[in-house]
Amino acid sequence: QVQLVESGGGLVQAGGSLRLSCAASRRTFSTYTMGWFRQAPGKEREFVATVHWSGSSTYYADSVKGRFTISRDNGKNTVYLQMNSLKPEDTAIYYCAAHRKLILTTLSSDFASWGQGTQVTVSS
Repeated sequence: QVQLVESGGGLVQAGGSLRLSCAASRRTFSTYTMGWFRQAPGKEREFVATVHWSGSSTYYADSVKGRFTISRDNGKNTVYLQMNSLKPEDTAIYYCAAHRKLILTTLSSDFASWGQGTQVTVSS
């Protein structure tokens, strides 16, 4: 498994932007497909975005498509989530996760490693 630490959360007004970062502990980071999930109060954890270990493929939840961008820098062992045009309904704890399956997946049960989460609050 890989240790993951998220950062970059905070309070932002609706329409604003934030960039989340997730730093991985292992030099084998480039072999892990990465994902972002979020969990709002009283709701189940939901998939947000994922990027293949090669960086060649990405996939997004419909609710964030066109507003969020996932990217990775394998040289820095870091994955990012650029969030633009934020809405109050984006308010949640955002989690970084990793797996080594050969395909992209949106199922949280497929991700073996998780960070501790970072809070994102969007005010109206």
